[in-house]
Amino acid sequence: MKIYNTLFILLSIGLFCLVICTDPQPIREEDGYGADDPGPRIVSIDRLNLDQLKSPPTDKGKFPNLKYSFANSHMRLEDGGWTREVTVHDLPVSKTLAGVNMRLKAGAIRELHWHLESEWAYVLYGSCRITAVDEEGRNFISDTGVGDLWYFPSGIPHSLQGLEDDGCEFLLVFDDGDFSADSTFLLTDWIRHTPKDILAKNFDYPIDAFKNVPDKELYIFQGTAPKGSLEQDRVVSPQGTVPQWFSHKMLAQAPIQLKHGTARITDSKNFPISKTIASALVELYPGGLRELHWHPNADEWMYVIEGTGRMTVFAAMGRARTYSLNPTDVAYIPKSMGHYVENTGNTTMRFLEMFKSDKFMDVSLSQWLALTPKNVVESHVHLPDDLMEKLPKIKKPIV
Repeated sequence: MKIYNTLFILLSIGLFCLVICTDPQPIREEDGYGADDPGPRIVSIDRLNLDQLKSPPTDKGKFPNLKYSFANSHMRLEDGGWTREVTVHDLPVSKTLAGVNMRLKAGAIRELHWHLESEWAYVLYGSCRITAVDEEGRNFISDTGVGDLWYFPSGIPHSLQGLEDDGCEFLLVFDDGDFSADSTFLLTDWIRHTPKDILAKNFDYPIDAFKNVPDKELYIFQGTAPKGSLEQDRVVSPQGTVPQWFSHKMLAQAPIQLKHGTARITDSKNFPISKTIASALVELYPGGLRELHWHPNADEWMYVIEGTGRMTVFAAMGRARTYSLNPTDVAYIPKSMGHYVENTGNTTMRFLEMFKSDKFMDVSLSQWLALTPKNVVESHVHLPDDLMEKLPKIKKPIV
């Protein structure tokens, strides 16, 4: 038994070194194009971008950068957690959407605030309590967990709090590429810039009541995690609760189940309040392909949750570019550009697709050809008859 254990350990170390210790070179194996790079270089970054290092022969033409990783973003560290963002300043092509990745420890609060932009969120880890009040004075409170969404329209004040046992982490998406989490309207920032006599007059209370208000913004700060139930924390509004819920359980949706993966689509049809951001959660099994397609109504902002893959984007005029995708990567595909995503790893690849739109739309290449007269398709691409017969008339987003 000891011999087998030793062999297993040695084999594991060998496989680890094969993956981690290799020195990829900008040489394309299939045709020998390229040459080695004697340096200087950062090999660890090259390993994460093999499709850029060894670009396939199908890549042609000049392209704006379509990928940026949260791992390259500046971390803002606070008492109760951290935040980092990817905006148009990091990814200049991303003009319609921006993203923020945030972590709150148990009890930590993202202070009461609001935005010019609408906020969409996906919970990546743990659990979070969210609160909001709308323009009619109707309030909302809900606990969210992994796979849940929330959406706050522009101008709706809200707060976020990490719950026991270990708080939460989530992805926020805003419907303006120029958004920054540092430019939100914060409760403490407003109060500290308001004279105390005005506060006293506004709240109809003696001025001494405001002597301990913070002298700086709180932003993300450590609070105490709620000990009671959601019902115990609920505040009853005379105006009632909001008519459309600000949260949605995306993972509770029945997925589109296909042989090589799943897809869940959430937009204003099943999450009515989400009027400016539509989304899809895609899972690709090893070898699975998010089919060749394009989106006719909006640019796509993609976030890789787990797994590794390859994306190729076709931009017309003889231009195409391939990108390696890894966890925390953001990819941006302009409206109507054809593209696909392939799982190149040995585990499930999971990613989110977001769009500045109230509806999710995509056009399938296979379905387009299947629903076009056969002789027209054959005269273009000369496909064999048996393949023509197999083209799906019903869309299969994952193949």
